[in-house]
Amino acid sequence: MNAYPPPYSPVSSVVADLRTRGEAVVAPQDVAALCGIPLADLDALRPSWDELPEDGYLKDGGRYRRRRHSCFVQDGGDLRQIPHRAHWQSVDYNALHGGMHRWFEPIQADIVARPVWSRLLVGLGEVFAQVHPRAPWYIEAHQFRIDTTDGIGRPTPEGAHRDGVDFVAVLLVGRRGIKGGETRVFEADGPNGQRFTLTEPWSLLLLDDARVIHESTPIQPVDGEGHRDTLVLTYRSGAFQGED
Repeated sequence: MNAYPPPYSPVSSVVADLRTRGEAVVAPQDVAALCGIPLADLDALRPSWDELPEDGYLKDGGRYRRRRHSCFVQDGGDLRQIPHRAHWQSVDYNALHGGMHRWFEPIQADIVARPVWSRLLVGLGEVFAQVHPRAPWYIEAHQFRIDTTDGIGRPTPEGAHRDGVDFVAVLLVGRRGIKGGETRVFEADGPNGQRFTLTEPWSLLLLDDARVIHESTPIQPVDGEGHRDTLVLTYRSGAFQGED
């Protein structure tokens, strides 16, 4: 299967591409430039993906997803973590797992305490504020590992979807021993779409959630067990889902 390369946007056009197309893909070195962080500091976060608990809420009975989840509020340059809360989506946005209060283990405190964590979340929030000047941002952070324990792993078991937020950031943390995991982005109200595969650690997909739908195709092992790690950050104005 041929892998389509990501259509990277240069730093200078990320905001314009989000405004005009509702999505932008950013190369790792440009993620570092956007947020003012060294890639080495991001790499120092990667071992925490080896310590994710199993997701016990999968309705398809799978064992292929591990995750942690924490919530934050960003107001300008200030980021604060809020008391741990459940992840909730309506069935309008997640027909498979919507309507449930899903309690996941929080992201480890030593990860959240690192300066690179705050700078990443704030930096992306500042990018989104240039597209839609809304504050504060209510941010949900999800660490995911999709593996091939069941022979196949599904990054988006709910299918092509929106998340019910203002913006979504999907960072590829790494992938090992797999094929598949293609990213697909489509206009929510139009015929256009594109497909590509993120392969470089810390490459980034930015989405205007009102304008596009997205999905990632299943992964399969190449030789033995493999996995795909991502960090998904959602930004919503006004309140967290379920609170307004």
